[in-house]
Amino acid sequence: MRKKFPDVGLILCADDDDKTVGNPGLTKAAEAARAVGGLVAVPDFGADHPEGATDFNDLHQICGAEAVKRAIANAQAPGKGEALPGGQTAPTTESDGWPEPLPLVATLMPEPYPLDALPDIIRAAVQEVQGFTKAPMPMVASSALAALSLATQAHADITRADKLSGPVGLFLLTIADSGERKSTTDGFFTPAIREYQEQQAEMASPAVKDFRAKLDAWDAKRGGIKERIRQLARKGETTTKQEAALRELEDEKPEAPRVPKLLRGDDTPENLAWVLSREWPSSGVLSSEAGIVLGAHGMGKESIMRNLGLLNILWDGGTLSIGRRTSESFAVRGARLTVALQVQEATLRSFFDRSGGLARGTGFLSRFLVAWPESTQGFRPFTEAPVNWPHLAAFNRRIAAILDQAAPINEDGSLTPPMLSLASDAKAAWVTFHDAIEGELSTGGELYDVRDVASNAADNVARLAALLYVFSNISSISISNPISAENVEAASRIVAWHLNESRRFFGELALPDELANAARLDSWLLDYCRRERTHMVPIAKLQQCGPGGLRKRKVIEDTMRELEELGRARLVREGRRKEIRVNPALLDWEAR
Repeated sequence: MRKKFPDVGLILCADDDDKTVGNPGLTKAAEAARAVGGLVAVPDFGADHPEGATDFNDLHQICGAEAVKRAIANAQAPGKGEALPGGQTAPTTESDGWPEPLPLVATLMPEPYPLDALPDIIRAAVQEVQGFTKAPMPMVASSALAALSLATQAHADITRADKLSGPVGLFLLTIADSGERKSTTDGFFTPAIREYQEQQAEMASPAVKDFRAKLDAWDAKRGGIKERIRQLARKGETTTKQEAALRELEDEKPEAPRVPKLLRGDDTPENLAWVLSREWPSSGVLSSEAGIVLGAHGMGKESIMRNLGLLNILWDGGTLSIGRRTSESFAVRGARLTVALQVQEATLRSFFDRSGGLARGTGFLSRFLVAWPESTQGFRPFTEAPVNWPHLAAFNRRIAAILDQAAPINEDGSLTPPMLSLASDAKAAWVTFHDAIEGELSTGGELYDVRDVASNAADNVARLAALLYVFSNISSISISNPISAENVEAASRIVAWHLNESRRFFGELALPDELANAARLDSWLLDYCRRERTHMVPIAKLQQCGPGGLRKRKVIEDTMRELEELGRARLVREGRRKEIRVNPALLDWEAR
């Protein structure tokens, strides 16, 4: 049966021969369930067990179909000596052979994403998109927050306290395999931004054409003057007049009109700085292939410090100067940047290795809100799209309303956003969060190992609180209306969730490769078995849906040796079929 249906959950409906020595009906059902990685359902006749009633036919005749349904719904795995439904105990057999499982490592378990902390419109849109795409919920929520950050960052700054103020833009990082549908989810939350870009480009079209014509004329004049200088120089005649004309012409070079293009692809950090300086001072890098960013040629050892520092300054909203030997130097002032990346774990590990500790030492990754969700690949059945997407439409209308506000740009092309502040109770809530985090940064504190990341958590709370405030109050945004405590408390819960994700990832990153792989596989196996109510996982299922980097035969075998030594799982071969069996003691069925 298992060979015929390798991926389905099997339930053995046992006879409860409790009056017969050894209860053969239950014993055989339990043995069969162990063999196929299935569950055992036991007929439950209640306290007044009729004489001679032993099987499901009897249960149906005496108690009805609903009793049969309940018994099957309560089916459990037949662990050694465990209590089964109906109060019976799974027989102990020689085939059990499981030792007491040893702990793997002191890993943190993922926590549910705090959806209820999001404003109603954002939460409903996130749920609507996730219900259709089946992408990991944290990834979908991060896509929504990235769109909000990109739309808002030009229109507001936030002050937490005296001399503590800055941008509201977010850096978000989702660690996930290719195929988790980040590009798809980003696409759902950015139509208003794309439409805004198209409208602005159309409105600027006459100005762009005029600029190109003027630039062509300017180039022609410049070329003529330079050619005349060459001619006179060959004759040995003076060129003073032409040189003066060339200097005067340089001051007359036409300037390109600034046309908003908020969404960027996989620009190098230096090219991104150029765009912010010369094209539009607000931009966002939303990429489902962050390996192109983190693994770009610009991230070689010789330039990694410079590029990481550049991105840090853009997060801070500071001023930076870019000097070039072969082309024009430039400066970036008053620019705002949102970054939302998806990166595969192996790529991120490689980036850490190549950076030699600079990625954390420079504070680059400490600025990110990290998410490391479980994959949903293999568990995404087809779903019809919602009619008209009502909740997503409401979200995008709100984003469009934010973008409809004129961006405050001065004559130099720098942004000058109004400064939002915290109400007194909001400031108190922010200080409480700040101090709670600070108290865990010392040696022995829960956040000691991620103190670089945690040190920016309070800053991110203020940024996110400002974003939530703007989204909920777009019609009445004013520096005289401070951000509420409700916004700060919601932002605190979301940032705390991301901080736990950073602890999970960086904690595992510090492990040797073999233990890190074992921890990831162990977590995936337990999640799969609890969801499918089994203790057996076909190797084919692991190779199809398992964690990235753990799907090749040799890696699986090497990793399984670690889990077998700890008594947590074993690799079983039956002919050509291979499967992983998980120690039933690790599967808390009643918790489900």
